[in-house]
Amino acid sequence: MLLSIIVPVYNMASGNKLGFCMDSLVGQTLKDMEIIAVNDCSTDDSLKILQDYELRFPGRVKVFSTPENLHQGGAKNLGMSKAAGEWIGFMDADDWMDPDGYERMLRLAADTGADMVGCDYCMVDGHSFVKTEGARNNHSGQTGVLDDEKYRSLILDAGSLVVKLYRREIVIDCPSRFPEKIFYEDNALANTWMLRAKHFEYIDEPLYFYYQHDTSTVHTVTTERLSDRMEAGRIMISEARRYGYLDKYHDEIEYSFARLFYLNTLMSYMIGVRPRRAGWVRELGDEMRSYFPGFRDNRYFREKVHPEEQKWAALQQKSTFWFMMYYIIKSWYRKLRQ
Repeated sequence: MLLSIIVPVYNMASGNKLGFCMDSLVGQTLKDMEIIAVNDCSTDDSLKILQDYELRFPGRVKVFSTPENLHQGGAKNLGMSKAAGEWIGFMDADDWMDPDGYERMLRLAADTGADMVGCDYCMVDGHSFVKTEGARNNHSGQTGVLDDEKYRSLILDAGSLVVKLYRREIVIDCPSRFPEKIFYEDNALANTWMLRAKHFEYIDEPLYFYYQHDTSTVHTVTTERLSDRMEAGRIMISEARRYGYLDKYHDEIEYSFARLFYLNTLMSYMIGVRPRRAGWVRELGDEMRSYFPGFRDNRYFREKVHPEEQKWAALQQKSTFWFMMYYIIKSWYRKLRQ
C-alpha cells in the first residue's frame, strides 16, 4: 500500500460535510491508497455514512471506532495503528483534496527523494473545487535536503499538518503519539516529526480545501479550548526535551511557544471569552514566564510580533490589572469610533 490517509470523524453528517470529504478521497486519481476513517463516538449519522462507503469501496475505505470520545488526537492514534501505507497523511472530516492532489504530491516525492512533501490550502465556505486565494504553508527556501537553517525555518513556519504527507518511518516509527482528549493536538508533535525528516519538497499551489463553517475549531473560543492550546504548548516543550532539540533550536522554539501558548491564547481570551477573569490571565502570564523568562527579548518575537501585540504582552507581564483595564478601554474607544 502506497498511501494511508487517516480521517478522524466526529459528528460531521450534517450539510454533506462528511460525504463531500469522503467523495474527494475515493475519487482520488491515486488508486494505491487506503482511507482509514475513525469514528470518534459520533452521536449523529457519521458512522452510518462511513459504513456505507466501506461497503461500496471494500479495501479502499476502512472504518474503525474509538471506545470513547478521544477527540482528534485519539482518533488519529487509532488510525495510525491500522495504517499500512508507505506514506501517511491526515485529513479533517469536513475538508477535501483536489482529485489529483495526492498523486501529484507523491510524484514529486518520487522524483526528488523527499520523505516529507506538502502543498498549500485554500479556505472555502461552500462545497466545490473552485479555488480561492491560497494560504501559503511553506516556501521554497525550506525545501531540499534539510539542514539546520531549514529546520529552524520549519519550526518557525511549519505549515499545517493536513497538507503534508510523511514517509511511514517519520510518524509510525516515532515513539510519540498525539495527545488525546484535547484540541490543537497537531501543535504538540509538529516539531518532532519535522526534525525526523531529511528532505522536504513542496507544491506551491492550494490543493487542499479547508472548509470554514460555524462549528470549526478555529471559530469556537472557550476557556476549555484555550486550555487545550496551552496543554499542546506544554507537550511541544516536553517533546523538545525528550528528543534533545530544545537547546539547539532554543530561540525558534521559544518564539513558537510564546506565539502558541501565550500570545494567541491571551488575545483569543480577551476577544472571545465572557466573563473575563483576571486570575486566569495572570496564571497564563506567570506560566509563560516560568518557561521562558526573557521571551520578549527573543529576536523573532521582536521581528515577527506586531508592535501592538508586543505592547499588550509587556503590559500584561507587568500588571494583569492594568493590562485588562487598558484593553477594555481601548476596545470601547475603537467601537465608539466605528
